[in-house]
Amino acid sequence: MELIHFTSFSGRFLGLKYRASINRRSTKVDMGNCWGSKSAELVHWTSNGDSNDVGFSSSSPSQSQFSVAASDDTCLNGEILATPNLKVYTFADLKTATRNFKSDTVLGIGGFGTVFKGWVDEKTLAPSKFGAGMIVAIKKLSHESVQGFREWQSEVNFLGRLSHPNLVKLLGYCWEDQELLLVYEFMQKGSLENHLFRRVSSSVEPLSWDLRLKIVIGAARGLSFLHTSEKQIIYRDFKASNILLDGNFNAKISDFGLAKLGPSGGNSHVTTRIMGTYGYAAPEYIATGHLYVKSDVYGFGVVLLEILTGLRALDTKRPSGQHNLVDWAKPLLSNKKKLQTIMDARMEGQYSSKAALQTAQLTLKCLEPEPRNRPSMKEVTEVLERIEAMRIKPKASK
Repeated sequence: MELIHFTSFSGRFLGLKYRASINRRSTKVDMGNCWGSKSAELVHWTSNGDSNDVGFSSSSPSQSQFSVAASDDTCLNGEILATPNLKVYTFADLKTATRNFKSDTVLGIGGFGTVFKGWVDEKTLAPSKFGAGMIVAIKKLSHESVQGFREWQSEVNFLGRLSHPNLVKLLGYCWEDQELLLVYEFMQKGSLENHLFRRVSSSVEPLSWDLRLKIVIGAARGLSFLHTSEKQIIYRDFKASNILLDGNFNAKISDFGLAKLGPSGGNSHVTTRIMGTYGYAAPEYIATGHLYVKSDVYGFGVVLLEILTGLRALDTKRPSGQHNLVDWAKPLLSNKKKLQTIMDARMEGQYSSKAALQTAQLTLKCLEPEPRNRPSMKEVTEVLERIEAMRIKPKASK
């Protein structure tokens, strides 16, 4: 049995017993240098032609590559931990927590795999009998997922270290043979996508203007925290389905499988393989593979447009010429009268025309073709907070 030593941003942080052979997993990941010693085999996972990926390095620098900028107000509620504080689960633990991954515990299915509802002890996080303790969300990798290991690795590396009220909390993980799982805090209200685009039901009601602003402000604070750490983090996959909501509709960014360290050494961007979600990805990234911190701002602008209109970024069921929301709606955002024709009718009477127009203008700035012309997420957050303060003045009674 081999002992695999992982190293993180500031040095080694995980030691996992790995029973499966290296060749068995080689189809799932791109592997770099692998070398061994007599006492234990140390595996150095690297990327394949994807510069600046977060990897498990064999070096152990004395100081973390990350530190929070103390002067930045957006970071005061968050921190980057020196070492991750994650619970290691066995596969048997998580079978217990989910009643053997029964179908009635499924919360959702995505590209990574299936997410199950499970139960753990509130204090120790140890698996508990179903219905006893605290609900958690358990993401189980599909064995057919090509990018699965890389995304699992990135989640552990980033969310294991990042702590902020607007980032989903990773509680623990499991790596046993070919089983890869992640355990998260449970978000009662599901995703922003569900509330914006799914049919209204007893469990999902249309979001009010005030709730939509609250959600995008929370998400903006989360992105701002990532961007303003000393070593910037580019999220790379900002979209409505990755914004999760707790019981009070507080927004938390989830799924860090595509996150990357930002540019370093005076560079303005990172060159990487093009990955993400079409409709949200910034044009410069699609065209060149150059990923900027402000590529995230473009994705945020797309979500703002979805918030305003209640329409998906891409929908081939819409009339011809309207399939791509940005292409169709962007020219209408600067005109007050035209803007009213695309605003989500479910919010009618809940906002002032001034607040709607300012939100539309901010959306336009986020969707600027040139990254340098887009605002920072700190600036975006400040503008949204000012818009939130605009309340509809009650009409004077006759």
